[in-house]
Amino acid sequence: MKIAVCDDCHEDAMRLETFLEGQDIRLYFDPQRLLADVENRQMRFDLYLLDIFMDDSMGGIELAERIRARDEEAVICFVSTSDAFYRQAYDLYAVQYLLKPVQEADVRQLLERLVRRRGRERDQRLGYKWRGQAGFIPYSRILYIDSREHTLYIHCQDGSVQACKGKLDDLEIQVCGEVFSRCHQSFIVNMYHVNRLEGCQLLVAGQGIPISRRYFAEVKSRYQEILFEEVD
Repeated sequence: MKIAVCDDCHEDAMRLETFLEGQDIRLYFDPQRLLADVENRQMRFDLYLLDIFMDDSMGGIELAERIRARDEEAVICFVSTSDAFYRQAYDLYAVQYLLKPVQEADVRQLLERLVRRRGRERDQRLGYKWRGQAGFIPYSRILYIDSREHTLYIHCQDGSVQACKGKLDDLEIQVCGEVFSRCHQSFIVNMYHVNRLEGCQLLVAGQGIPISRRYFAEVKSRYQEILFEEVD
């Protein structure tokens, strides 16, 4: 796995490097150098481990925003001495938030989680047709799908919405299982993008998705299975 570690504290960066033994690691002590590699040299990494507090004029949150602008599929994990930036990390779809001093078990769990996710996402994509155009969207980019007036709307991580013709019942047969679950007459959700189950709704990227009584038990069970996956 190709991993970028960006931390202006040499001791902390090298501690992470030790825990990442066996991976293809590039250390950055200056966020501007990492940004230059991403923006000017078109370099891409499987994982970005970014310290939030850096003495440079650019902190980890801004660096992540700039990386995300260039690489919308970037897998970002923040490292910090404080949990005060959880909300910003959530808004940037950070895969994890590690508190210093980072423990080896935390890094191992993160890598195992990413390996499982990459295995799920490989070769999984949803085809669509709309007004003479056709294409594919990777499952990993899809937050949820809703149906209105005989049209399906595919809501993606980057905020885009792709319309396509089809019936939710037919789509349920096609995609529901490990990644997607039907939660309502009008909604199918990517369960790996669910932030939490709250009452009779799923919170996905700040959006409340209703769960009807018909689907509640199945959705709750799948949600709990994924929580256990994350802590294995």
